[in-house]
Amino acid sequence: MSIAGRIGSIAAGTLGAAAVAAAARGAVVVKKRRRAIEERPEDRTPLGTLRSAPVTVVTSDGVPLHVEVDEVDPAHAHKGGASGVTLVFVHGYCLNLDCWHFQRAAYRGLVRSVFYDQRSHGRSGRSSLGNATIDQLGDDLLRVLDAVVPEGPVILVGHSMGGMTIAALAEEHPELFAPRSEDGRIIGVALISTTAGGLDPSRLLIPVLPAKLAGGIANRTVRTLARGHSVVDRVRAMGASVATVFTDQFAFGDEVPEAYVRFVDSLLSQTPFEVVAEFFPAFRSLDKFSSVTAMGRVPTTVICGTADRLTAIGHSRKLHSYIPGSRLVECEKAGHMVILERHGQVNAELDQLLAAATRDAASA
Repeated sequence: MSIAGRIGSIAAGTLGAAAVAAAARGAVVVKKRRRAIEERPEDRTPLGTLRSAPVTVVTSDGVPLHVEVDEVDPAHAHKGGASGVTLVFVHGYCLNLDCWHFQRAAYRGLVRSVFYDQRSHGRSGRSSLGNATIDQLGDDLLRVLDAVVPEGPVILVGHSMGGMTIAALAEEHPELFAPRSEDGRIIGVALISTTAGGLDPSRLLIPVLPAKLAGGIANRTVRTLARGHSVVDRVRAMGASVATVFTDQFAFGDEVPEAYVRFVDSLLSQTPFEVVAEFFPAFRSLDKFSSVTAMGRVPTTVICGTADRLTAIGHSRKLHSYIPGSRLVECEKAGHMVILERHGQVNAELDQLLAAATRDAASA
């Protein structure tokens, strides 16, 4: 069968997702009832609405990255702005900088914070196929640091693919991860729901594919789908109820407000399947465990939910074992989007990391 024929067959099969969407609406209603959790004070700011004036950083291969910087409020400047440290947040696969909503809200005006959309994600420019790699993402991170944090100590915070991005930077530039006494630039790291290798990449596709295609994905199937990516995108939109159920199941482990599920699903659906397919091969070949040891020279915290179905807790435990002196935090019953689901616990750990890193910097 020709490629066009295969795409047609696959597309025909995926149309079943739209057909079962009506039946799935009942399940969604049940989910909504189960998730009728009382509104929390921190939920009153609509998710993804925190913004700063954008800055464009151009990568080594010419891709424009959308970057936003939250500066320290002058009212807090006299307190030292956490000793002049900058937090740099690196998001995951098929997400964008808005996923850091609760972390951004917690540090806004108090600590200088940088957020950016990875290449081909969110508001950033599209990558060439050849540069849709984890190594290139590590180089992009360095470009962001050079452009918006040219001096002063940095703490890197990476979620999922963002953690892999930090591992790629550590592989190429281990000298950056060092105490200030040794002229180090990166004085602390948080690795959240991530890994440095050994990942089954097909698991990452489950929340972003139509239900009919969510199981048994192989590289060849993904490549074929990429050629007909517009069909996949349309089918996913048609089967929105089914997609939301899958997002719920694979992004979260415990009960969360329905707004969290809708928010994550909207981030996933904004990422074209062509982009999903371009980055897919990078996960299968990922192996950077030997490189993360460089992070052992600075305070490093590894965080993961025990119910993470995408980058299971075993990955975080392995990272912890490879990073000397690191702190492992296991969030009970939380899923992959622990930065939303357990944002209070995650932020408390970031507070501790910030205190430890700045204390070490001050004593240098």
